[in-house]
Amino acid sequence: MIENPDIGSMSIIAHLAIYCTDLEVMREYYIKYFGAVSNGRYTNVKKGFNSYFLSFGESPMRLELMTRQDIYEKGVNQNAERLGLTHFAMQLESKQAVDELTNRLRTDGFEIAGEPRTTGDGYYESVVLDPEGNRIEIVG
Repeated sequence: MIENPDIGSMSIIAHLAIYCTDLEVMREYYIKYFGAVSNGRYTNVKKGFNSYFLSFGESPMRLELMTRQDIYEKGVNQNAERLGLTHFAMQLESKQAVDELTNRLRTDGFEIAGEPRTTGDGYYESVVLDPEGNRIEIVG
């Protein structure tokens, strides 16, 4: 591990944020399929901004779902590889849990962008798209 003496102790990712078209649909998706716990809706009327923070079990990292009146879809093909944040991974307890959740999402009509498999770096994972096309690796 490379350490930076200027920052003291190790840093961790506090949260990731996603601008959404439909905040409520996205919130319900992460609650239903990944067991997220949501805080109350935050609204800033002046900025036309709304958000939820979602927590996942014991993990200190959270997911922020946001909408804002002046943020619109830019026509990016969400299923293609691209520069910038391309996916995030959700850790499950086992390979069987990965298979079960992948099949549940498929049955419920969500796109499976990568079937369950063991990758070259040793992860057992599938890749799914959330309701707005964000790529999620489900790893076990």
